[in-house]
Amino acid sequence: MRIALRIALAASAALLTLGVAQAQEKTLRIGTEGAYPPFNNLTADGQLVGFDIDIAKALCDEMKVKCTFVAQDWDGIIPALQAGKFDAIVASMSITPERAEKVDFTHKYYNTPPAIVAPKDSDIKGVTKEDLAGKTIGVQGSTTHFNYSTATYTDSTIKPYPTAQEYQLDLANGRVDAVNDDITVLEGWLATPEGACCKVIGAIAPDIKIHGPGAGIAVRKGETELVNQFNAAIDAIRANGKYKEINDKYFKYDVYGGES
Repeated sequence: MRIALRIALAASAALLTLGVAQAQEKTLRIGTEGAYPPFNNLTADGQLVGFDIDIAKALCDEMKVKCTFVAQDWDGIIPALQAGKFDAIVASMSITPERAEKVDFTHKYYNTPPAIVAPKDSDIKGVTKEDLAGKTIGVQGSTTHFNYSTATYTDSTIKPYPTAQEYQLDLANGRVDAVNDDITVLEGWLATPEGACCKVIGAIAPDIKIHGPGAGIAVRKGETELVNQFNAAIDAIRANGKYKEINDKYFKYDVYGGES
C-alpha cells in the first residue's frame, strides 16, 4: 500500500513539474513587417532587428514567455493575426478606430510625428496642402500616413507603395516629388548614403483622428488578458529603465512622446 502511495505521489509530482515547465515554456508568436527600419527590418541573413523587435523581446522577458518572430507583409498583417499565424503584432502599428474594429490594442509604446521629405533642390517650402499642390507624394499604402495624405493633399497625386524602401528608391530617382512617413523612419534613411539626396521639409502636426495616439501592440479581438499583460509589461520596462536602454540604442530622443 505504501509503495503504491509513493508511486502515485511521485507520478502526481512529475505531472505537476511537467505542467509548470510547460507553463514556463509558453511561446508567444510575434508578427512584424521586417521592412520598416529602424523599427523593424529583415537583415540579409534573415534576422529580424530593430526597435520593435528589441521592445517585443523585453516585453516577453517581463511577461516570462518565450518569443518567436514571424515576418509578414504589411497589407496582410491583420488578416494573418486573425487567422492565427501569430499571437500579436509588434510592427509600429498606429492605434486607430478603424483598426480597433478588427483587433484589440494595448496602450501606446511609442509616438513620433510624421514628416515630409523631398530632394535637397526641391522648391517645396512647407507641409501644407498648398505647399504640395501639384506634386506627386509617395507613401506606404494601408498606413495612417497614406490616409492622411489622401485626406489632406487633395491637390496632389498620392502614390502608394508596398514598403518604405520602394518609395525611398523612387524619391531618390526623381519619380516622386516628396514622401510622407514617420519622421524617425525618414531621418534614419536620410542618414544613409541612399538618403543623401534628400532633406526633411518639415514635421506634420499629427491629426489624432487619423494618426491616433501612437503605435500599439495588436492582438485578436477579445484577448483582454493578453492586452493587460502587455500593458503591465510596457509600464514595467518604462519604469525599470529597459525602455530607455532600447530607446537610446536607436534614437537620440525619447520616442515614447507625452504621457497621453
